[in-house]
Amino acid sequence: MNAHLHPQRENELMMTRRQLFGRTALGLGTATMAGLMEPSMSAQDGGLDVAQGTHHKAKAKRVIYLFMSGGPSHLDLWDYKPRLKDMFNEQLPEHVRSGQRVTGMTANQKNGLPLAPSKYSFTRYENNDRGLWVSELLPHTATVAKELCVVHSTFTEAINHDPAITYIQTGSQIPGRPSLGAWLSYGLGKVNENLPSYVVMHARSKFPEQSLFGRLWGTGFMPSDHQGILLRSEGDPVLYLNNPSGVSGSDRRRQLDALAALNQQYYQHFGNPEVLSRIRQHEMAYRMQTSVPELMDLSDEREDTFELYGEEARQPGTFAACCLNARRLAERGVRNIQIFHRGWDAHGNLPKEHESQCKDIDQGSAGLIKDMKRRGMLDDTLVVWGGEFGRTSYCQGGLSRENYGRDHHPRCFTTWMAGGGVKPGITYGRTDDYGYNITDADGNTLDPQPSKERFTPGTMHIHDLNATILHLAGIDHRRLTYRYQGRDFRLTDVHGHVVQDILA
Repeated sequence: MNAHLHPQRENELMMTRRQLFGRTALGLGTATMAGLMEPSMSAQDGGLDVAQGTHHKAKAKRVIYLFMSGGPSHLDLWDYKPRLKDMFNEQLPEHVRSGQRVTGMTANQKNGLPLAPSKYSFTRYENNDRGLWVSELLPHTATVAKELCVVHSTFTEAINHDPAITYIQTGSQIPGRPSLGAWLSYGLGKVNENLPSYVVMHARSKFPEQSLFGRLWGTGFMPSDHQGILLRSEGDPVLYLNNPSGVSGSDRRRQLDALAALNQQYYQHFGNPEVLSRIRQHEMAYRMQTSVPELMDLSDEREDTFELYGEEARQPGTFAACCLNARRLAERGVRNIQIFHRGWDAHGNLPKEHESQCKDIDQGSAGLIKDMKRRGMLDDTLVVWGGEFGRTSYCQGGLSRENYGRDHHPRCFTTWMAGGGVKPGITYGRTDDYGYNITDADGNTLDPQPSKERFTPGTMHIHDLNATILHLAGIDHRRLTYRYQGRDFRLTDVHGHVVQDILA
């Protein structure tokens, strides 16, 4: 039985007799404090099912997360608002905003909050009584509309980039918590011993304003072997993966064996579980020296595959190439794959920037869906697309019908999912005529707040999104916990509800 799947404390199970007496020698108080400081899996009832490795039957064997860092405009891509065209340059009504905070970038604009209708046309794809609207900026993605579950009512409390992206990635606006991918790795383990369970890629962008920090795919207070491994597009795919000049493979093997022996001695003396993680990481790096070069070699891909993803898939570092590599990773048993694409923070010239951004990601996203579908992998692969928040219906800066900017908008924004147990070809959630607030079917504004006790139908807080992702992977988000400093932490904190309405 894998220790990380057991609901008892891993470090206590592995404690030696010497370590036990060493900790109790200074008295009960010291022993109690040592217990509080030990991170481990929660001892509460309800650990993962050892027989199947999950709390319940998983619909998604793997998750591919396409993260649009900076906040794509739902109003220009997915959330069609035809009535806004008749409100050009009118002020956002006060009753719509209802005192909600705005960023300092627009709070004191001399021209107020003038409405900016999207300049782009939308096409409706029949899937239910509402249909699924897709912008002309995403012609390739539109071809897979029947596979998508488009959620218009995602929301968050964070209004600025760093807390917002930290929040959706780790479940907390404060840095230091494990990432979604780390939780999946911790809960499910790995399939391929020659590749990590969690891999991250950064796609090139012409507008890379915001920085991306390693903590977004890090492990926080968990063992470090659950962190995302960053695949680079230039030079070595993983830093320091290749042996230095003059060092052979057999030399490296002997070095690692000697280092592992020293680390084992250190662990036996101090009982620090991070030492074991370090040993596992060293061994993984050694095996990756063979597996990663083979992974990154696209010479065995057929021409019709490049037709799906586009010619840019031949260029390392492009979003299309990252999507193709994501499929190859998924084929090889990697459970968690995340592609970050920066540059969606369009405060000024949104049309120019979003047109470039959409050109980057459109065919690659659609190609990934089509490729997984034809290989029979989409049914058990969950693909997620979205950013940390949306953008406002009012303009930031100068306004014309052809050029406008939009500020951050956490109140509602669009994400989509495909495959892996979600209903295909549907929309979930509604927003008002301004794309500003979430509403019910009768147009009444909802006041969604994350809650431990209740769930507001038609809404999806980011805790609900993460709870649903974990559920599709076979994990009950309430039962997957990690003890740190005396508290059982989880990805969704004390919130989160599985959104049953989107499940197939």
